[in-house]
Amino acid sequence: MDTNVVTPGEVQQAFHEELHPRQQSALISWIAFTGTFAAVRAITYSIKDAKGPFGNVSVGGVHLHHYMWGILTVSVVGGAAIRGEDRLRRHPLVASLYGAGMALIVDEFALLLDLEDVYWAREGRVSVDLAIGLISATGSVLVGLPVLRRLQRNRVGS
Repeated sequence: MDTNVVTPGEVQQAFHEELHPRQQSALISWIAFTGTFAAVRAITYSIKDAKGPFGNVSVGGVHLHHYMWGILTVSVVGGAAIRGEDRLRRHPLVASLYGAGMALIVDEFALLLDLEDVYWAREGRVSVDLAIGLISATGSVLVGLPVLRRLQRNRVGS
């Protein structure tokens, strides 16, 4: 067996032993944010280029922007945080939903600020995508450093 291969069990053990429950929630949120942001960017570019199975969601001819789903998701998480029991508030699904909801909002932040659809304006779209992607990946790595260090120690020790 290759001792350089990290198993899911090792990652899970390091996650639980190296991170406090609040740190676990933060890492889950960052990873959900990063994954959701990347998926939404890929989907929106495929819609713009008319490639793939996805299309805009409209009701009665009105386009439903994905920030709306993000606001709804973050609102539900907020309700759980305010009224929920500790076991509900600390559930990994709550952290995942928070991160995913925030990514949906951040992805269309310019639209929220300007109150007009400048989503595909040429100036800055690619740089904004890269910046947010880099920020989300960096946040995931920084919050996950204790887990990554533990996994590295396991490799050096074996």
